[in-house]
Amino acid sequence: MADSKREIERKYEATDATRLPDLSRVAGVSAVDHLGLSELDAVYYDTEDLRLAADSLTLRRRTGGGDAGWHLKFPVATGIRDEIRAPLSDTLPPELAALIRSRVRDAAVVPVVRLRSARDVHRLTGPDGAPLAEISVDAVRAERLHGGSASTAWTEIEAELADDGDPAFLDAVERRLRKAGVRPSAAPSKLARALAETGPKGRPGGKRPRPHTAGDHVLAYVRDQNAAIVALDPAVRRGLPDSVHRMRVATRRLRSALRTYRGVLDRTVTGPVAEELRWLAAELGVDRDQEVLDERLRTRLDGLPRTLVLGPVRGRLRIWSVARRSSSRRHTVAVLDGSRYLTLLGTLDALLADPPLLPAAAEPPNKVLSRAVHKDHRRLARRIAQARELPPGPERDLALHKARKAAKRARYAAEAARPVLGKPARKSVKRLKAVQGVLGDHQDSVVAREALRALGVQAHLAGEPSFTWGLLYGQEEETAAARERELPGVWARASRAKIRTAPEG
Repeated sequence: MADSKREIERKYEATDATRLPDLSRVAGVSAVDHLGLSELDAVYYDTEDLRLAADSLTLRRRTGGGDAGWHLKFPVATGIRDEIRAPLSDTLPPELAALIRSRVRDAAVVPVVRLRSARDVHRLTGPDGAPLAEISVDAVRAERLHGGSASTAWTEIEAELADDGDPAFLDAVERRLRKAGVRPSAAPSKLARALAETGPKGRPGGKRPRPHTAGDHVLAYVRDQNAAIVALDPAVRRGLPDSVHRMRVATRRLRSALRTYRGVLDRTVTGPVAEELRWLAAELGVDRDQEVLDERLRTRLDGLPRTLVLGPVRGRLRIWSVARRSSSRRHTVAVLDGSRYLTLLGTLDALLADPPLLPAAAEPPNKVLSRAVHKDHRRLARRIAQARELPPGPERDLALHKARKAAKRARYAAEAARPVLGKPARKSVKRLKAVQGVLGDHQDSVVAREALRALGVQAHLAGEPSFTWGLLYGQEEETAAARERELPGVWARASRAKIRTAPEG
C-alpha cells in the first residue's frame, strides 16, 4: 500500500573537500546529531522519450537507507514535492503505475539512470529534542542506462525539512551555508542533473516560440488545457482537494476553445474530439456535482435554528452523502482507467502534433479572436432573452441552465483571447464570471430541490418528520427566485463590457 509524504528540501553545490559549517549556530538549533554514513542505490525509470522527466516527475526503485522501496515524486512548488512511497518489489507497484498512466499511456517504463550515493547525515534538533531538519552530504555517482552510456559524479548538500516543520527554518540554514561559501545547486534534482550530464549535448530547448498568428494563440491555449488535464489526472486519483473540479474545468475550457475557434481549427476534425471532451466533463461531474451538492445541503442545514431541525435529519443526510460519494469516487477512477479516456489523451496529442489549421489561422490574431469572442457573447444574449420570456417552471429552469453553459463558453473564449485583447478581455471575463455565478447558483438550487424532495420522501416513508426537508426546499425556491431577479442587472453590466469586433489591421 502506497503512502504519501510532503518533501521540502533544498540542494547545494559541494566538492569532495566540502565540510559542513557549524550548524549548531543556526537560530533555533540546540543540537546537531551525526547519524552516520549510508549507501543508497537508486534506479530511475521513465519512458524512452523521458515523458516523466519532461514534467519534472521522478520514479525510482531504491535500496539502502531507512526508506527503501519505490518512490514517485510530483512537483508542488520550487523545492517542494509530494513523494508517494510503495514497498520494495521487483516490478512497478500498480498503485504507482496508475498515477503515471496519463503521461505514460501504453509506453513501457524502462531504467534510464542509476544513482549510487554515499550519504553522510546530520540531524538538527530544537530545544525540545524534536527534529528540525536533516542535512546530508551526498557523494553521487550517476550511470546512464538508456539513451547513452555515459557516467558522471558530483557531491551535493541536501537540507530536508522535518515533517510539519516551518519552511522558514531552511532560510536560516541557507544563510549559514552561504556564509561558508556553499551555493544553491543549479539542478532541481539529482535525476535532472544526471540526465543533463550524461545525455546528448546541444539538444534544442523546450521553450515555445512566441505566438504571432491567430492559430499560434489558439493552439497555445489548447496546449495549456491539455497539459492541465494530464497533470491533474494523478491528483484526482489521489483524491486531492479540488482536483476533480480543476480537471473538469480544464476539460470544459478545451472543449469550448475547439468550438469557439472553429474558424481557426477545422471543426470536421475537432468536432469528434469536442464530443469526447464533453463525455469526460460529464463523467468527472458525477463526483464533482455530488461534492457541491453535499456542501450546499450541509451549509443550509447548519444555518437553521436547532428548534427547526426535526428528526434524524443530519444522520440521514450523512448516510445519503457517503453512499453517493463512495459510488461517484469509484466511478471517476474507473473512467480514468478506461480505454476511452486514454484514447482521448492520445487523440489530443495527435491533434496538437498536426493541428487542422484553416486559412484564418495564419491571420493576425486581433480580428480573428475578437470576432469569435463577440459571436459567443451574442449567443449568450439570445439564451438569456429566451429564458426570461418563459414563465416560471421547469422549462425556464432548463433554459437558464443552457444560458449558464453559454456564459461559461463566452467566458472561456474571452480568457483564451486575453493575451491578445488585453484589458477589454479581462473586463469581459470578470463580468461574465458574475453572470455565470448567478446562473450557476440558480441551477444548483434546482438540483438541490430535487435532492431535498427525494430526502423528504425517504424520511416520510421511514416514519420520520419531513418538516425540515420541506423548509430547506422552500429556502432553495427563494434562492432561485432571488437569482432570477438579480440576473438582469448582472447581465447589463456584462453587456457593457462586451468585446467588439476589432477593425482591420
